[in-house]
Amino acid sequence: MKLDDDDFALFGLPRRFALDGTSLGSRWRELQSRVHPDRFASEGAAAQRLAMQWAVRVNEAHHRLKDPLARATYLCALAGHCVQGEGAVAVPEEVLARQMRWHEALAEAPSANVVRALDAEVSARQKAVHDAVASYLDDRRDPRAALPKLREWMFLARLRAEVERRLEALEAEPAPSESTVGSRESDEGPPASRPVVG
Repeated sequence: MKLDDDDFALFGLPRRFALDGTSLGSRWRELQSRVHPDRFASEGAAAQRLAMQWAVRVNEAHHRLKDPLARATYLCALAGHCVQGEGAVAVPEEVLARQMRWHEALAEAPSANVVRALDAEVSARQKAVHDAVASYLDDRRDPRAALPKLREWMFLARLRAEVERRLEALEAEPAPSESTVGSRESDEGPPASRPVVG
């Protein structure tokens, strides 16, 4: 085990997108126990500094492997394909158009229910993109082909974070109270009388 091992080698896991979360969690706990700085308290400052480096390295690797989007991005990087930056694959026009439409719908959403309906639509698309990325990485072993879907997944993840913030804001708004409704009626005059149907 070396500090410059890739995350999968460090955790003794196969270099695949599909990971067993239980195995990942138990391996992380095992590694953390082995490298915890407190275990090296009697061995001096240098040993403790090294243990701290190891603890940080193990935590970073765990965080990256645990998150599916980060894990997919990392797998592409290990294969020599950057998802963002110079030389990155362009995002298809239909993906950008759909993102713009969803952003506009989110900005104009009048209620939490409308935002939830939008979130369900975005979530379904994110699941489809996740499955496509998994297929490119594990079944076809073609990380380059996964790049456009991975870029779209990044857009979707950001959009869903915005959806969550918007939903929180809408749910935090106070509902109109009885007194507010009553005062509005008095300002507008009495409600129009309706004919009684008997």
